[in-house]
Amino acid sequence: MASLQIVIVNDFGYVNGGASQVALMSSQALARRGHAVKLFCAVAPIVPDLAAAGVDVICCNHSEILRDANRVRAAIRGIWNRTAGHEFRKLLDSLDPSQTVIHVHGWTKALTSSIFRVALRKQFKLVLTAHDYFIACPNGGFFNYQNNEICQLRPLSLACILSNCDRRHISHKLWRSVRQVVQKRWGHLPNRLNHLITISDLSRSVLDPFFSANTVLHPVANPIFVDRQEPVNVKDNRSYTAVGRIDQHKGALLLAKAAQIARVDIVFAGEGECRDAVLEICPSVEVTGWLSHEQVVGILSRSRVLVFPSLWYETQGLVVLEAAALGVPAIVPDTCAAREMVSDGVTGLWFRGGDVNDLARKMRIFRDGQLAQRMGRAAYERYWDRPSTVDCHVDSLEKVYHEVLGVSA
Repeated sequence: MASLQIVIVNDFGYVNGGASQVALMSSQALARRGHAVKLFCAVAPIVPDLAAAGVDVICCNHSEILRDANRVRAAIRGIWNRTAGHEFRKLLDSLDPSQTVIHVHGWTKALTSSIFRVALRKQFKLVLTAHDYFIACPNGGFFNYQNNEICQLRPLSLACILSNCDRRHISHKLWRSVRQVVQKRWGHLPNRLNHLITISDLSRSVLDPFFSANTVLHPVANPIFVDRQEPVNVKDNRSYTAVGRIDQHKGALLLAKAAQIARVDIVFAGEGECRDAVLEICPSVEVTGWLSHEQVVGILSRSRVLVFPSLWYETQGLVVLEAAALGVPAIVPDTCAAREMVSDGVTGLWFRGGDVNDLARKMRIFRDGQLAQRMGRAAYERYWDRPSTVDCHVDSLEKVYHEVLGVSA
């Protein structure tokens, strides 16, 4: 396959979440395949593995918006990062628009939509992976964090702007709305975005109404980073495990209540603002704090089932695939994208989203160790029949890039 010039854009030069992990790992894998890869980011430190793989890194050395001690600067720069746009322009001046594809993973934490304006003005071909819903929704989730329910309001409608749906304060929601208006009018997002990578059918359906007829949607699921090994004997394990942020919209309180009703052992592999509330609801819960990826894999390997109780849409839910790759079944809500990775009654169970009693009932079902084992093996076989590895992911990316550039592979 012919070598390509690729610019990966991400707020961070290090892994601080799923989107950054995919951006940085795919950058390295693409470079190892002989492509000329540049990573443009705003926030250091930079992962050393990038240079070792041959990725050229350009970092603006800015603070993440939420961590900038100068709150006035953060508020202004968080709407439109002029400096990042200037640095991005300098980078693109050295590249040929006809031979370069720009792939954006994250821009809302530091870079802002100023980068889109630069790329479009210089007529570069651009593709974006929708790791969240910020491309259309001011708070990025189509979720009302005050009411803890999925939001059906039209983004930037009067009802939306006046809705106190933000996790922090109504003033922050108003700031987000201003940023969204700027992104739409001056960043030309999403109306002039011609290529979008969607990572689940649900996220695709949620975002589809906000694009023009010219937008091409490319389904490319994110990869996971689990090596194949013998499937876990889940029948010998007792704990039910949740992985990630212990926040209300992630269903942490819902799961704690369900665990108390079902009288099962729960391990929360993560940390978050609801930690104390979870322990108050269910004192027997074990909270590990943040763990390395290798430690999470170890926790999952000692689990009977993964419980993914999220209240919002999600865009994929990679930990469900990670569990399946190990032979661990999952319980997921029928209201989020993770349901696409679980065949109900075969590789795990669905529960009614937000329904604590239904979740508790599904958790009790997994007291049957043989049933858990059977579903876990089915999840394992189904995953490894079509694995979401980095190599498979990069194969798909290369096809998208060639389509975006209009060149043959």
